Amino acid sequence: MIRNARVLLDDFLPREVVHRHEEMNRLAGALEPVVAGDRPQDALLVGPSGAGKTCIARYSLDRLQEQALGVDTHYVDCWQHSNRFRLLYKILEGVGTTYDVHRSTPHDELLRRLEELSDPYVIVLDEVDQVEDKSLLRELYAIPEITMVLVANRERDVTGTLDERLRSRLRSGETIRFGRYSDEELVSILEDRVRWGLDPDAVSRDQLDRIAAAAAGNARDAISVLRLAARDAQRDGADRISDERIEAAIPAARREIRQKNAEKLSPHQRTVYDLLVEHGPLAPGDLYDRYRAAVDDPRTRRTIRSYLTKLERYNLVESEGEGPSRRYRSL
Repeated sequence: MIRNARVLLDDFLPREVVHRHEEMNRLAGALEPVVAGDRPQDALLVGPSGAGKTCIARYSLDRLQEQALGVDTHYVDCWQHSNRFRLLYKILEGVGTTYDVHRSTPHDELLRRLEELSDPYVIVLDEVDQVEDKSLLRELYAIPEITMVLVANRERDVTGTLDERLRSRLRSGETIRFGRYSDEELVSILEDRVRWGLDPDAVSRDQLDRIAAAAAGNARDAISVLRLAARDAQRDGADRISDERIEAAIPAARREIRQKNAEKLSPHQRTVYDLLVEHGPLAPGDLYDRYRAAVDDPRTRRTIRSYLTKLERYNLVESEGEGPSRRYRSL
């Protein structure tokens, strides 16, 4: 049944991006000057999870690489590379200068190597609000050859922690906002994955409608449901995906995505999450007291609130109540 399993992965980059042409054109317009040797614009992509931000950013880098051979590009997931050393290392990896870098290499030396770049370098920093040391963004912005495409769920998650000069720099760039996909758009995305990755007639249009409705505008969730249902059908030797497999795949995909998100948490975020798993539901104050007792170098209350917002957005926790009665619990 499955002809190309790679197509069914949520990080697969399609040959053609659908339903995000306006956003793609705006990002391409911001970066296009580099093709003619001019300075491109920095960009900020914001919107909910599964709205196509990462896909558009990666797709645009690929197209840019094809058009301008003298331009280096690189994609970095800041959720996995959030501290200063790992982020600098990952950025340097894109220009092939990490062969002699070790944990003991001074951070100033890593930054100096970037300052010595002679060719334009366009980098995507996905989940940029996860960067622990936001001053690094200011230092990167100061390097003339570097252009950054920042990706986050909410604009204030990025700008709220930056100084005024850097906020002004972002405002002068291109801010592109992504909304959730409609059910019809999700069905269209799924139809492409079916056409490229599955046997004909493996799944019906009504079943794709059901998947789209369950995904509630999130393409990542929709693709995960399709993949799990197809795998289940193939494992049992079926030539079609049944309705029962679709229904079973919906909660299974949500569990899988939650597990993947939990595995990407930073140590402090993981501590907050584990405390809610073990002791929740908890009021923010009680949670913070337990968190402080569990770690050696606790973050501020404001930082923990931002962690909770992030965990909610990725369906790892949920809140109930308002004000003093608010409680958080794991999902």
